[in-house]
Amino acid sequence: MTLIDIDAVRARVTEWWPTVTYIDSVGSTNTAQLSSGTPGSALIAGEQTAGKGRLGRAWQSPKGTQLSLSVLIDDPLAADIGLIPLTVGVAVTDVIPEARLKWPNDVLLNGKKLAGILSEADFSGDAPRVVVGIGLNVALTAEQLPVEHATSLKLAGIDFDWTDLAADLLAAMGRRLAQWRAGDPALLKDYRAVCSSIGQEVKLMTPAGDIFGTVDGVNDHGEIVVNSVAYSAGDVTHLRPR
Repeated sequence: MTLIDIDAVRARVTEWWPTVTYIDSVGSTNTAQLSSGTPGSALIAGEQTAGKGRLGRAWQSPKGTQLSLSVLIDDPLAADIGLIPLTVGVAVTDVIPEARLKWPNDVLLNGKKLAGILSEADFSGDAPRVVVGIGLNVALTAEQLPVEHATSLKLAGIDFDWTDLAADLLAAMGRRLAQWRAGDPALLKDYRAVCSSIGQEVKLMTPAGDIFGTVDGVNDHGEIVVNSVAYSAGDVTHLRPR
């Protein structure tokens, strides 16, 4: 028996996601969506056994602990695809207003990682396919945390209902992705307002080496600007509290 009333979720998000599927267990929701999903569809999994993260990281989500879902985006070239993961990060903060984003899209709660977001593109077919997935720590206990600097809604004392959480998140993603397609400047304004990296002293690990400096901002392409130089890829470590 699933913790999520999938029919109730479908009824609430059909405006944005006409197809919502639930699967009890899957290797990776992103991989499954790229393999057999249809544009505009959402896949929710009760468990991921081979989840994928940024920079090739792998992880698992025990059953009943994490909201794991992926959406396959229609018309993926309508706007800058590099902004998709940032867009979805803002959607998470719409649903969990206590959360903040570490560039580009790590969702933090009280400085600890609450969720990860991964966007993947496939240009091998006749039409491009872009999928974005979220792994949101919902009911993980302290013993189940994958790393010391992670947390969950349960550990943070935030009340949740699985069905409401899934529906609210998919609806927020739908609204924010509509802003992305339209090139609405309010989207990046809202991103910057919840990005805890801006103004921080950081170490930015890039393919060319480590960069140390202050984050000046995030530009209109979603790139992080450190010491007045923009970077499109890298892993950020905050070096001091704001």
